[in-house]
Amino acid sequence: MGIIRIFKKPFVYAALFAALLIAFNVYVLLDTFVFSDVMAQVTEDSKEDSTENGQRQSGKAVITDTSYEDENISISIETIRQSDTTVYVADIKLSSAEYLQTALAENAFGTNVTQKTSEMAEEHDAIFAVNGDYYGANRSGYVIKNGTLYRNTMRSGSEQEDLVVYEDGSFGIVSESQISAEDLIDDGAENLFAFGPVLVEKGTIAVSQMDEVGKAMSGNPRTVIGIIDELHYVIMVSDGRTDESEGLSLYEAAQIMAQYDCETAYNLDGGGSSTMYFNGQIVNNPTTSGRNISEREVSDIVYIGY
Repeated sequence: MGIIRIFKKPFVYAALFAALLIAFNVYVLLDTFVFSDVMAQVTEDSKEDSTENGQRQSGKAVITDTSYEDENISISIETIRQSDTTVYVADIKLSSAEYLQTALAENAFGTNVTQKTSEMAEEHDAIFAVNGDYYGANRSGYVIKNGTLYRNTMRSGSEQEDLVVYEDGSFGIVSESQISAEDLIDDGAENLFAFGPVLVEKGTIAVSQMDEVGKAMSGNPRTVIGIIDELHYVIMVSDGRTDESEGLSLYEAAQIMAQYDCETAYNLDGGGSSTMYFNGQIVNNPTTSGRNISEREVSDIVYIGY
C-alpha cells in the first residue's frame, strides 16, 4: 500500500499543475480579450461655435442616400461588385484636415474597451464613419488619436508599419522600430493606425497575391483607408463571409484602391469589425460568422464630421 501511495503522489502533483496551468491560461485569455481596463479618459478641447463656417446643419448641406455636400465636406459613396463581393467606396474631399477625426469607444483609452461603430458615430455626430484599427486588442504598439499620445511602447516581434495622418491631412508610413512615438508627435502626427499591411505605396500595389493578415483566410470583409492627393481620400469597406459576398484578399483590396488612384492605402481592422456608417445608417452588411448580419464592437473609429 505504501508503494501505491508513493506512486500516486506524482500523478496528484501533475494534476494540480495541469489545473493551475489551465486556470492561468484561461485568465490570460480573459484578460487579453474580455476584461476591460480603462487607462485614460478622452479630453477634448472645446471647439468654437463655427455655425457660419461649417457647423453641420441640414439646411446648409445637400444630402442624398449616397452623398453629402456642404462648403467643407464632400462625400460620395459608390457600390461596386468585384471578386464576387459587394464593395462600398467612399470618395471624400475636405476643406481642412480637422474634419478627419478618430473616436475611442466609451471615450476612453484602454484594453477591451469596446462599442459599436454606429454608436460611436452617433455620439460624435459623425456624417461618415468606419471602424479603426482595434488598438485595444493589443497591449503594445503606438497609439496616437486626435493628437494625443496614449501609448508609446513599440510592438514587439515584428517590423510593424503604421499609417500616420499628420496635422495637414497628409499620410505617411512609418516603422515603429525606426522612430519613437514622441518624435511622431513632434513631427505633427495627428492620428496613427497600427494594423496593416500597407496596400498601396507611392501609387504602386505593395502586397502580393499570397500576403494575408496572420492566419486569416484570403476572402474577408475589409476596411481600407487611402489618399489620392491633398485632402482627397478614399475609404473602402467590403462585405464578406456570406453567400452573397465572398470577401476580398489583401491583393484584391489593394487593386481596388489602386483603381481609384490612391497614392497610399492602408489596411485597417477587417472581418467582423468592418463597418461603414453614413448619415445615420449602416451601409454595408457587417458579419463575423456569415450566419448573422450584425455589428461587432470595436475600440475606435475613423470619422468625418465637425
